Amino acid sequence: MRHFAGKMVRVFLLAAISTVLLAGFASAAETQQAVAVGATTGSSLRLRAEASTSSSIITTLDEGVAVAVLDDSIDGWYKVNYNGDVGYVSADYMVIDQDNVFTTYGRVTGDGVYVRSGPSTDSDVLNTVDADTIVTINGFVDGWYDVTCKYGTEGYIRSDFLVLTNSSSSSDIVDLAMQYLGTRYVYGGSSPSGFDCSGFTMYVYGQAGYSLPHSATSQWQSGLGTKVWSISALQPGDLVFFNDPSRNAGKACSHAGIYVGNGQFIHSSSSRSGGVIISDLTSGYYNTYFVGGIHV
Repeated sequence: MRHFAGKMVRVFLLAAISTVLLAGFASAAETQQAVAVGATTGSSLRLRAEASTSSSIITTLDEGVAVAVLDDSIDGWYKVNYNGDVGYVSADYMVIDQDNVFTTYGRVTGDGVYVRSGPSTDSDVLNTVDADTIVTINGFVDGWYDVTCKYGTEGYIRSDFLVLTNSSSSSDIVDLAMQYLGTRYVYGGSSPSGFDCSGFTMYVYGQAGYSLPHSATSQWQSGLGTKVWSISALQPGDLVFFNDPSRNAGKACSHAGIYVGNGQFIHSSSSRSGGVIISDLTSGYYNTYFVGGIHV
């Protein structure tokens, strides 16, 4: 009996692995397959941990954001995934896309994900894409996204291997950040009326579809993206972090900004010539106290 049970477990594991490989990835952080795609109809829509107004808030969503609907069977609520954040939103502030034709962006969640010619594991493999690749999403068909890849390949990726986002690339983050050059420094500020350092990075990344906490240390420790340890490895749009022991109050980081390229970063500075400015990373104060970056 013990031998039979062990054999059954092996058969089950082989079947599970075969299903995953057919769907299309070699190593992915798999998410739940979507049953529909919806759009938010209210601004600052609260994404909650459970289907209750008394449940904790995971993050807030802007109006007109496309989200993957994971469960539409809960009265008054939808379970959704947006940019990797999974939670519940009120059905009063969501509309389900009916024709399944729309345009948004998706971020691939693992390496070796198949792009297929049709919305089925029986369809031909046209290409493979790796983790954190951004694709354009053109629609939704039976649990699959109709996508266009960076170099023009059009096909389908199963919805549990993509998370929806409204950012097309890290260069969009730089463009967003540059719009706020000259905005004044405000301690605790996180809006275009005034930013502190982490409020600025939180706001810009939020506009690009990413949820960040409001402190340099908590952003550095958030688990978002991949950490980068040298200035030479930074790419435009990466978060950058610094730690001046005289200013860190015992925390891991004292300052944050966004790398723009050519050894420079944009940040909200509390200095006399402060506000949102561009500074050099390759020498001086910021070079001395550079901790690392995060590539999303």
